Amino acid sequence: MRALTLRGAARLPAAGARERETLMARVAIAREAPGWRAVARAEAVVRTAADAALKGAGVAVRRDAEISVLLTDDAAIRDLNLRWRGKDKATNVLSFPAAAPADLAAARALGDIVVALETVLAEARDEGKTPADHLAHLIVHGVLHLVGYDHEDDDEANEMEALETRILADLSIADPYAVGEAAS
Repeated sequence: MRALTLRGAARLPAAGARERETLMARVAIAREAPGWRAVARAEAVVRTAADAALKGAGVAVRRDAEISVLLTDDAAIRDLNLRWRGKDKATNVLSFPAAAPADLAAARALGDIVVALETVLAEARDEGKTPADHLAHLIVHGVLHLVGYDHEDDDEANEMEALETRILADLSIADPYAVGEAAS
């Protein structure tokens, strides 16, 4: 499933108390893989990152809007990746938007995000990150897809990566894209 480039989504003016309330969506989290207990404060990380992504994107949503997050394993995400994207391999995160960007302000369901434990742990280890920080990055990335951002071309990718980096910096998490650059 392909997210749409952010076009037509209702944008909020400069942040204030009322807008902050409007941005907070309910985050329903299901842990399908028991190994997620090893990721420190996984559920708190998911909720904090989702809220930060909505705030950072500046997209208006209903107070009762919901994002569903499934913390699963590589086998389950591989099955979903094959079914929805035709790719027979595990991936770190999948996003399934429930509303078009122009309809976000009225939508009760923003969409689903699925994250794979083994891939998250392996990538975090390989990139020298904590699993919690990597999970936060993937949730931010997933939420941005739900609200209409994409990375199908270089311009979209640069815009999305810059926004992710700013959102994560607000959470005191290092630039996830600088890891590879620092090593070269």
